Amino acid sequence: MTGTTTTRMTYSQALNDALRREMAADDRVVVLGEDVAHYGGIFSVTRGLLDEFGADRVLDTPISENGIVGGAIGMAMSGLRPVVEIMYTDFLCLALDTIANGVAAFPFAFNGQVSMPIVVRTQGGAGINAGPQHSKSLEAWTAHLPGLHTVMPSSPADAKGLLTAALRSDEPVVLVEHKLLYRSEGEVPEGDHLVPLGTAEVVRPGRDATVLALSRMVPEALTAAEQLARQGLEVEVVDVRSLRPLDTATLAASARRTGRVVVAAESWVRYGPSAEIAAAVTELAFDDLRAPVVRLGSLGVPYPASPALEPSVLPNAAAIEHAVEQLVKRTA
Repeated sequence: MTGTTTTRMTYSQALNDALRREMAADDRVVVLGEDVAHYGGIFSVTRGLLDEFGADRVLDTPISENGIVGGAIGMAMSGLRPVVEIMYTDFLCLALDTIANGVAAFPFAFNGQVSMPIVVRTQGGAGINAGPQHSKSLEAWTAHLPGLHTVMPSSPADAKGLLTAALRSDEPVVLVEHKLLYRSEGEVPEGDHLVPLGTAEVVRPGRDATVLALSRMVPEALTAAEQLARQGLEVEVVDVRSLRPLDTATLAASARRTGRVVVAAESWVRYGPSAEIAAAVTELAFDDLRAPVVRLGSLGVPYPASPALEPSVLPNAAAIEHAVEQLVKRTA
């Protein structure tokens, strides 16, 4: 961000800034979802939008995720650019038919005669003791669907930049926001700020190992890298940030530089995004890898609501640090 004027704000405020700016610039952008209008969103992302843009552009809906997304499809086909909030990724289950067979498929089914400029904002991840029905990371589901982009910002700047890119896309985008990141703070470029979909970013350079991290695991990986630096290990941290499209070139380039790779994602390890990332890196950088790719994620159990138990099933900085240490020892 050198040479760019920035303002320090929270992740939640950065998302709000992106929405407010795009709504002011394009009156086709409308926001709908549960508690997004009068309440301002459960995590305050839509706060103030009702007062600024009115009830015809910021709409509270019934508790019907399938109905919300179905209404957004009609809006998009009528020329609007709807922004849907699905309160918690767990409840994507209730709208998955409409997302998979409508939002993602309609541009193909109608031979390109309709577009689906729909943004689905949803909150994923554990860490607030919300239990097994409000803590899942289901981004693998939406990333699996052709025609649907899936991105996961880890910082306030990326939250603004990726949401702005999503709002300007003529293709549907799912933006997965982590609940524990809403209060995190960072410098955010003022004015127009765009992070292209499908781009990863090296957020810390290194030579000894690579950590490919998603969402909340990015700050955890940076913490681990700081600890490992005290041992003389320079760890490169790459923020994957876009699952579909996946920036395989940036991921593979980092793997080639270091020869050791750990993938850190909060979702369950089996059949999750870490599997796809590991496979892509292995395919493209196999000859440069000094050991198999290591994957870190949540234990394969429903998330406990107990504050004492929940941390025990989640990956964290200590787990990343340990994985890198063991990987280096194996290949020394």
